[in-house]
Amino acid sequence: MHERERHRIILSALQERAVVTVQDVMEYTGASEATIRRDMAALADEGRLRKVRGGAEAIHPASTLTARSFRQSQSVNLAQKRAIARAAVELCHEGEAVIINGGTTTFQMVHYLTGHRLQVLTNSFPISEHLLRHSRCTVMVPAGTIYREQSIILSPFENDGTAHFYAKRMFMSAQGVSPLGIMESDALIVQSEQRLMRQAEELVLLVDSSKFKNRSSLIICPLERAATIITDEGISDDARRMVEDAGIGLIVVAPESASEREESTLVA
Repeated sequence: MHERERHRIILSALQERAVVTVQDVMEYTGASEATIRRDMAALADEGRLRKVRGGAEAIHPASTLTARSFRQSQSVNLAQKRAIARAAVELCHEGEAVIINGGTTTFQMVHYLTGHRLQVLTNSFPISEHLLRHSRCTVMVPAGTIYREQSIILSPFENDGTAHFYAKRMFMSAQGVSPLGIMESDALIVQSEQRLMRQAEELVLLVDSSKFKNRSSLIICPLERAATIITDEGISDDARRMVEDAGIGLIVVAPESASEREESTLVA
């Protein structure tokens, strides 16, 4: 690959996220570590980036999401997420309109939707792509900006098209759950989720038990907005009482067995 093309890739990556590592660029370009370090040094000398330990950072970083990337989160508590997703799909009825928000737990629903025919509005690229390839569902996505790291479509504007969709249920994941409410880490995600929630009669929250210990700085909505919470058997007694005291339906599932994981992987 020519030096000019490597430089373009480095600068393009820095437009997407504020910091890139040498290892990241090696994967993008196939070039050696020494070559990438020389490229970053040359771009730093031109004032186009700033060198940091192990990589480079943008001098004028674009606005980025604070949420962890889809790839980073995908394998965390995977067995629990799949069991939760299976239970969520059991709430769906043929021909219904549903909303599925972007997230690694909600993404697992796609493995169990292959035989369904639903109308699905989702702001998730992986969910929409999988359903188009492997299901009979009608798939719609809102207008907005594509955030590659999180694999979601978000918009700060009200007219993103979601106001024209009505759903029986919205299936949503979250960063944290507490007596204060359902929590997320990024204001843009909160705006998007609130718009989607307005278009659904019921909110079904898909969260593994670790989310009851997590806290974040932003609240999407009061806990009572959820009609049902689906989680795994690791939920604590205190968290269980919190949900029940709020009058929310609670579904507790056991993680999938190895044979169940293999079966769902075959349809992925």
